[in-house]
Amino acid sequence: MKVSIADALSQLEQSNGAFFTKVMEHGSMSIEIYRPVKTDPQTPHKQDELYVIVSGTGEFLNDGKRVTFNSGDVLFVPA
Repeated sequence: MKVSIADALSQLEQSNGAFFTKVMEHGSMSIEIYRPVKTDPQTPHKQDELYVIVSGTGEFLNDGKRVTFNSGDVLFVPA
Protein backbone atom coordinates (compact mmCIF):
# COMPACT_ATOMS: atom_id res chain seq x y z
CA MET A 1 0.00 0.00 0.00
CA LYS A 2 1.39 3.37 -1.00
CA VAL A 3 0.18 6.95 -1.23
CA SER A 4 2.31 9.92 -2.23
CA ILE A 5 2.04 13.36 -0.68
CA ALA A 6 0.93 14.66 -4.10
CA ASP A 7 -1.84 12.03 -4.30
CA ALA A 8 -2.97 12.77 -0.74
CA LEU A 9 -3.08 16.51 -1.44
CA SER A 10 -5.06 15.84 -4.62
CA GLN A 11 -7.60 13.80 -2.62
CA LEU A 12 -7.84 16.65 -0.11
CA GLU A 13 -8.44 19.18 -2.90
CA GLN A 14 -11.34 17.03 -4.14
CA SER A 15 -12.98 16.83 -0.68
CA ASN A 16 -15.06 20.01 -1.08
CA GLY A 17 -13.23 22.32 1.33
CA ALA A 18 -12.65 19.78 4.11
CA PHE A 19 -9.60 20.22 6.36
CA PHE A 20 -8.77 16.49 6.19
CA THR A 21 -9.44 13.30 4.30
CA LYS A 22 -8.56 9.65 4.88
CA VAL A 23 -6.01 8.41 2.33
CA MET A 24 -5.28 4.90 3.61
CA GLU A 25 -6.85 2.44 6.06
CA HIS A 26 -6.02 -1.05 7.28
CA GLY A 27 -7.45 -2.65 10.40
CA SER A 28 -7.34 -0.11 13.22
CA MET A 29 -4.72 2.03 11.42
CA SER A 30 -5.66 4.97 9.24
CA ILE A 31 -3.70 7.73 7.55
CA GLU A 32 -5.28 11.08 6.92
CA ILE A 33 -3.97 14.23 5.34
CA TYR A 34 -4.87 17.26 7.40
CA ARG A 35 -4.40 20.91 6.48
CA PRO A 36 -5.51 23.34 9.18
CA VAL A 37 -5.70 27.03 8.35
CA LYS A 38 -3.78 29.20 10.87
CA THR A 39 -5.03 27.25 13.94
CA ASP A 40 -5.91 23.62 14.62
CA PRO A 41 -9.37 23.33 16.22
CA GLN A 42 -9.08 19.61 17.02
CA THR A 43 -9.94 18.15 20.40
CA PRO A 44 -8.41 15.00 21.99
CA HIS A 45 -8.85 11.72 20.11
CA LYS A 46 -9.40 8.16 21.29
CA GLN A 47 -6.27 6.85 19.50
CA ASP A 48 -2.63 7.87 19.62
CA GLU A 49 -1.70 9.99 16.62
CA LEU A 50 1.39 10.90 14.61
CA TYR A 51 1.59 14.11 12.62
CA VAL A 52 4.17 14.25 9.83
CA ILE A 53 4.71 17.87 8.90
CA VAL A 54 4.73 18.07 5.10
CA SER A 55 5.21 21.83 4.81
CA GLY A 56 5.20 24.94 6.91
CA THR A 57 6.19 25.84 10.44
CA GLY A 58 4.36 26.53 13.65
CA GLU A 59 3.96 25.94 17.34
CA PHE A 60 2.30 22.85 18.77
CA LEU A 61 0.73 22.87 22.24
CA ASN A 62 -0.07 19.53 23.85
CA ASP A 63 -0.68 18.85 27.52
CA GLY A 64 0.76 22.22 28.48
CA LYS A 65 3.99 21.71 26.51
CA ARG A 66 4.74 23.96 23.54
CA VAL A 67 7.20 22.97 20.80
CA THR A 68 8.03 24.56 17.47
CA PHE A 69 7.87 22.43 14.33
CA ASN A 70 9.13 22.58 10.75
CA SER A 71 8.68 20.63 7.53
CA GLY A 72 9.90 17.06 8.02
CA ASP A 73 9.20 16.92 11.76
CA VAL A 74 7.02 14.23 13.34
CA LEU A 75 4.79 15.01 16.31
CA PHE A 76 3.36 12.32 18.61
CA VAL A 77 0.06 12.94 20.41
CA PRO A 78 -1.09 10.32 22.93
CA ALA A 79 -4.79 9.49 23.12
